[in-house]
Amino acid sequence: GSFVFVDRLTTIVRMFVVGIDPGLTRCGYCVVEAREGASPRAVALGVMRTSPDDEVHHRLAELQSELRSLLAEFPVTAMAVERVLFQVNVRTAMSVGQASGIAMVEAVNAGCEVVQYSPNEVKSAVAGWGNADKVQMQQMVQTLLGLAEPPHPFDAADAAALALCHIAMAPMRAAANRAVAKAGA
Repeated sequence: GSFVFVDRLTTIVRMFVVGIDPGLTRCGYCVVEAREGASPRAVALGVMRTSPDDEVHHRLAELQSELRSLLAEFPVTAMAVERVLFQVNVRTAMSVGQASGIAMVEAVNAGCEVVQYSPNEVKSAVAGWGNADKVQMQQMVQTLLGLAEPPHPFDAADAAALALCHIAMAPMRAAANRAVAKAGA
């Protein structure tokens, strides 16, 4: 559900979505506030970092703690996480998968919907085509969120793009879910 604030003349639907670009060394995050009739805006944007010198379980615990704090700070209703489809490096794939798992569990514990998007889905929703490069995505995120400069590093921009993708796709997902529920009734 979304938060609904009613004023005398209009009903404004307000939603907070967190995008997560999972990683153990660098985990990008962006909390985007979306309101009906207004441009989306980033209320938190950055990268959570853990030291490669620490043991993996300590790094995962640190990441979990930071994600829990982020989710406690904002009334987030949905988490958009990058679906890891392919990694050349097995070690990278493992750490991305572990970070992704921690993020999704924390979202569920915070009562958030969790949705995974492939890189192509994100690029199509945000840039309009699935072959957009990192710089083009950064520029689109800057434009869509009205930021003074492109978000750095790329992990933060990717997280913002994930949140924006979810905001773009949420109405279609809701309509599809209603159609499925109606068909099953």
